[in-house]
Order: sequence, then C-alpha cells, then structure tokens
Amino acid sequence: MSAIAVAGADATVPAVAAAFGMVYQPIVRLHDHRVVAHEALMRPADGASPLQLLDRARGEGTLGELETRAVRSAAAGYDFAGGGLLLVNLSAHAILGGGARPHDVLDALQAGGRDLRNFVVEITERDIVEDCQQLAHAIGYLRAAGVRIALDDFGNGHSNFELWHELSPEFVKIDRFLVHDVADSAGRLNILKALVQVADGFGTELIAEGVERVEDLRVLRDLGIPLVQGYLLGRPAAGISRSVSERVRASAGDKVQVWPRDDRPSAFRRILAEHMLIEAPSIRDTATNHEAEILFRQNPQLSAIPVVDGDDVPVGLINRRAFNEHMAMPFARELLGRKPCITHMNASPVLCDIRQSVDEMSQILLGEDQRYLYDGFVITDNGRDRGVGTGEALVRRVTELRIDAARYANPLTQLPGNIPITEHVRRLVETGQGFVACYCDLNHFKPYNDQYGYFLGDRMIQLVASTLLRHADPRWDFVGHVGGDDFVMLMQSDDWANRCERIVAEFNAGALALFDDDDRARGVLEGEDRSGRYATFPLTTLTIGVVRVAPGERSGAEDIASSAARAKREAKRRGLSVHLLET
Repeated sequence: MSAIAVAGADATVPAVAAAFGMVYQPIVRLHDHRVVAHEALMRPADGASPLQLLDRARGEGTLGELETRAVRSAAAGYDFAGGGLLLVNLSAHAILGGGARPHDVLDALQAGGRDLRNFVVEITERDIVEDCQQLAHAIGYLRAAGVRIALDDFGNGHSNFELWHELSPEFVKIDRFLVHDVADSAGRLNILKALVQVADGFGTELIAEGVERVEDLRVLRDLGIPLVQGYLLGRPAAGISRSVSERVRASAGDKVQVWPRDDRPSAFRRILAEHMLIEAPSIRDTATNHEAEILFRQNPQLSAIPVVDGDDVPVGLINRRAFNEHMAMPFARELLGRKPCITHMNASPVLCDIRQSVDEMSQILLGEDQRYLYDGFVITDNGRDRGVGTGEALVRRVTELRIDAARYANPLTQLPGNIPITEHVRRLVETGQGFVACYCDLNHFKPYNDQYGYFLGDRMIQLVASTLLRHADPRWDFVGHVGGDDFVMLMQSDDWANRCERIVAEFNAGALALFDDDDRARGVLEGEDRSGRYATFPLTTLTIGVVRVAPGERSGAEDIASSAARAKREAKRRGLSVHLLET
C-alpha cells in the first residue's frame, strides 16, 4: 500500500477521520543480522507529525478509535510472509480510557485473517499510568488470544520498572536516549548493563531503538542485547526490509570494542557545594566583637560565621575557637567588645559557589592555605553569601569518593584499575576473541624514585601511561594500570608487536629527559642498593612481556595475568625489551 494516503487531512476534519499511511521499520536480530520483525509507524498525509495527530485525537476524545484504525491499517498492509512479527502501537491512555477496547483491537488485528501470534502490541504512554494492575488486566485479553506485549521507550518518558513488573512484557524497547552514542558514554553503558541483568531476571527480550552507528552496534552486541532497531539497520518505508546493509553484516567479524569509561565516578560531578551547605547567619563588617559573641552564643553548632558587606558579599570568616581564645583573655570584653569584628576574621576565606562539584572543590585540599580545615569555607550564590561548609565534611567526602574511584581507576594515571582490567579480560575470553596480554614494567625504577624523589617518579609513571595510550588503538586495545610501575595492555591490533616495539623505543628516549645531565652523560645512576652499599644502576627503561591467548581459549583472568607476568620476568632475565612467551 502507499506510505501516505492521497487524501489530505484538514484541521477541520476530526482527527479520527484524518488521512494517513503506514510505514514499517525493520527490527534485526544481532546474532545473525536477520530481519525478524517490523514496527508499524503512522504517517499523516498532511505532513504533520504523528504525535500532533495523536494529540489532536486525544483532545477530541477519539484517541482510541484513531489508534485502533491505525492497527487495522498496519495489519492490512503488511507482508507477513517476508517481514516477520509486526509491532503495532497502542497507548495505555487509550486502553484504560476505553477508547481502544481489547476486543476491538483483536478485531482490527484479525481483519487480514492472520494468526494473532504474529503480532506484538507496543504499550506507549506519555503520562504516568496510575493503575498498572488495571492495564495488565486489560491487556490480558490480548495475551489470551496469542498477542505478545512490548513496553516502549524504556529509559525515557513514563515507561518504568513498575510497568515492567506488572505487565511482564515479552519485549522491552530501550529508548534511543540510552542507545545513541553509548560507545562514547560510560553512563549510558552502565545503565544498559544493569538493564540486561534485569531483563535476564524477567525473561524479557530487549530491543535497542535508535541505533545509528556501527560503534554503538558493537557495544550492544557485546552486551548481549538480542534485537536492534534504527536507521543503521533500516529506515521506515512502505515496504518491508528483507536484509541489512553490508556494512552492518561486516561488523559481525569486528573485534571486541573497548568500552568507554569515566575518569571519575559520577558522584564527583553530582555532589555540589550546595549539598554540603549549612545554613548560617552572617554578620555585617560594621558589627562589633560583642555582637559576634552574641551570634556565636545563639548558634552553638557553628564553627565559623561569615562576615559580609552591605551587599551580602563575603569579606571574611570568623573562626569560633580563635575568636573565643581572644575574648577569653583578661579584660578582653572591656577592651575589644566595642571594636569591629573584622579585627578577628580571616580576610581571605575559601569561597565556593553552590554549583561547584566536589571534584572542583577537591582542589582546595591541594592549596597551601590549610585554614579551611578549622575555619571551613563560605558557600556563595552568584557571589553572595548563602552559608558555610566544614573542612571536615569536605575531606571526608572527597576521601570516600577517591577510595571508591581507586577501585576502578588508578589515581595517578586515571587508567582503569584491577576491576575493569579483569572485566575486559572476561569479555574477550567469553566472546572467543583472540588477543595478546602485555605486562609492562619499568627496569631500575626504585633507584630512580629514591634519588629523584616521588614527584619525578610520578612523572616517569605518567610517561609510561601516555606512551601506551599514544600507541594503542583506542577501539581495540585496552590499557590498564595495575599499580606502581606495572601496566597491562590487552591488544587485538594485528600489528601489536610493532606497536610494542615503538612503545619501548619512544619511552626509553623520553625517559632520558627526566635524568640530569651528569647521569645521562655517565649512562648510569649512582646510589645505594638494598643493602645500603654504593652501587651503580642502568638508567630506567621499559620491558614488555607478552602472552598470546588463542581464539576460543577459555583461560581465566588470573591465569592470563600470571602468564603475562612470567613473560615479563623472562624478558628481564634475558635483557629483552619485548618478549613473547611461547606456551
């Protein structure tokens, strides 16, 4: 049938009578790239969006009739022989309002004489469903006839876990918001990983909507999401799609893509200074010490009070303990009580805007002025006083977040730590992908660190990290930091050997710049050995031990790590820069 009906749809014509056509977008099974279903989509003849037409029908009280008519039209024009299952849309609003009664929907689906097991009804909703159990009861009539159910737009709008639980749909369609650019978003990836676990528990098949990039398709396949839909797989058309593009089929042979990650846990960005705000009265810069004393007495919980000018702009901070020490001196009240309170304030307090994140505020801890530890800091809104925060609370929160972050990323290099390394090894092994595991370690790093100090020692370790990242293919080669001067690369690049050789050469050349002229000229580092005796040590260089994991090999992460470490030790024993351990 024609995708768009010939007749126009005038605004004076009731929405239920408006002309429209139906188009069909393919849904593809990722395992074998077969088209297994299509979704029917309405296209109004007047060029308006489907949502505009549906909103007009809703306003006229004819939404259920319009949706039932669209279901009938979709079923009548669909090629079931080649198109697979047909997904049609019904809103929860129309079902619960009685406009799309289950028996009318079944009549519309059966108009073409097709087996009802060929249909999936997508439940859509733009409002909160007040009675999920009533909706589940209504669609029970469809289920009893053999129709399957899908929950649409999960992750956006009003599709939620309550609906998922109560409706027990056979399919859940993940909204494009979570799918688009997932290859570049650690946040979206983490949500999808959680949804896969939930779907496994419910026995639900996931359909990822809005797939437009091969990079995202690889991640979805790696996550085990079985069905996908989007422009990359096929655009809506009047006829059915029988196959996907060669570009999509070719992606089946791609390697395991390295997942995106955040350098910091999301809590660093989500917790703001406003969340640490303590409401506190301020005192004017024209007030006396006597007035400040009264204010402290009235607010015994406060460790400090902001001092503000006439525009409520902070100009200082009075610390309770230091102030009380001054006022406790003999005759202090008589001598100092009438003097301005600014004589006892810190005139350079730490200021934080309410919108600053904990990540930004953590820079306070690195400052030379450590008075914030006992004074606290002033929290402002557009430069004006809002209250105070305590140094104790900031130190505690930043410490907790950094400890948590260190489990996933090394604090010095921000490279993935042990947990992500193990997870990536598991992904490679489970998919049967062949790869090489490289263990990278510095030679004679301890003498360098002892003589040049931790600051330049950290620079040396950061040089390793930047060199590895520069030569690794970010799509296929995973770089992790185990700790200290130990690094891991899990490489799928075919030219991994050349990359390793270039890494060693570039690092060894770059590391020379971190030695002083005399040590470079001698070619050795003078110092004490572990027994405290004078000794000379070669300049620091890099060694890489390599173990090959064959396609389909079912080794565990611990065994692979042990073999790579053994390759590294063998390389050091033989004096080799790069050594492949033959197993």
